[in-house]
Amino acid sequence: MVEAFDAIEAAGDIQPSLVAGGIKVALLTTLFGLIVAIILQLFYNYIISMVDDIVNKMEDSSISLMDMLVKYKK
Repeated sequence: MVEAFDAIEAAGDIQPSLVAGGIKVALLTTLFGLIVAIILQLFYNYIISMVDDIVNKMEDSSISLMDMLVKYKK
């Protein structure tokens, strides 16, 4: 968009051909940014689910340990 506004400023007039190049670059940049963001979001969600699974297993193990210690004391 900066390129589009620079072209308008340099020409002093608004013509579709002056603005089209800058808008095309802005749209492509947005598209590639969205693609990268979606891919990274998928990896992030996968890693978070793995961490949650590990935390749940640790909690279950600690509960089992506490149950065994309580039974041992009796």
